[in-house]
Amino acid sequence: MNAPDTPMPASTLTPRLTSLSHGGGCGCKIAPGVLSEILKNSSNLPGFNLPPQLLVGIETADDAAVYQLNDEQALIATTDFFMPIVDDPYDFGRIAATNAISDVYAMGGTPIMALGLVGMPINVLPLETIGAILRGGQDVCRDAGIPIAGGHTIDSVEPIYGLVVLGLVHPSRVKKNSDAQAGDVLVLGKPLGVGILSAALKKELLSAEGYARMIALTTQLNKPGIALAQLEGVHALTDITGFGLAGHGLELARGAGVQVRLDWTRTPLVAGVRELAEQGCITGASGRNWASYGHEISLPVAFSEVDRALLSDPQTSGGLLVSCSAGSAAEVLAIFHAQGFDEAAVIGEVTAGRGVSVY
Repeated sequence: MNAPDTPMPASTLTPRLTSLSHGGGCGCKIAPGVLSEILKNSSNLPGFNLPPQLLVGIETADDAAVYQLNDEQALIATTDFFMPIVDDPYDFGRIAATNAISDVYAMGGTPIMALGLVGMPINVLPLETIGAILRGGQDVCRDAGIPIAGGHTIDSVEPIYGLVVLGLVHPSRVKKNSDAQAGDVLVLGKPLGVGILSAALKKELLSAEGYARMIALTTQLNKPGIALAQLEGVHALTDITGFGLAGHGLELARGAGVQVRLDWTRTPLVAGVRELAEQGCITGASGRNWASYGHEISLPVAFSEVDRALLSDPQTSGGLLVSCSAGSAAEVLAIFHAQGFDEAAVIGEVTAGRGVSVY
């Protein structure tokens, strides 16, 4: 397939950013099954008493750690970084920063500051390129209303950029992924398909319009999380990133001891991603994700391989997944739509049981 309008990197500098890394965006994540094996022998030692102020730790694979400071404030701490998903350095910086800040919003908090994490092949990339990456991150932080107050840099083989992000939330408003309730409905804030778009970009099959859509989605801050945390009917929040909708839905189900039921016909997809997936634009991370958790996902008999790839597609800076009472779903959607998340939709429900079921 020819794609004469395929976007080119904004800079003609060589090498391309994506050529320097073996993976990109949240597709770089260690597969969930492998990560589980690693953590088995590296979690808190037996007999170590966790402080009662630690409201959220690693127990349910939540989006961030939360530590209560006083009766009115809890500190949210998170970090996220990855290798380039695009070749434009400024866009790469924006995407990585947006993705990192999202974890604070997913806990219902307001970000207050960030620290930069920078690993760059200094003798390979021009300093101007590295500067553009950092400028992209700074501009996103400015949009979020926070400073980059410090950080750490290393000379690395592959380009890596991300942030440590700190935020604040009222202790009673923390939105854990383990608090979903049977009877809830599920609302997804952004359409799926960023991993497919990134694979198409690497194959030079992504149109200029598709590239613009990819950048718009991955740099849209999940600010609705702040308002959603104020709603009594919102019980749980998480964001959809490297493990795909199925994987992060499964984390929610495991944490809360419930079943997540996804209505695939109502799940929003980025325009054109199904066609790109049918052309083979599927990330390796999608297959690794499915190999790790597919045995816990119930699919309809006629579910296609392409649909399965979309279900496990790694999302970089993906949307919020909200578990809320049926009576608050309209208000949740209204918050999303008022803040520019036009494709937010109800995509399923929470029931008694376990695992994830797609229908």
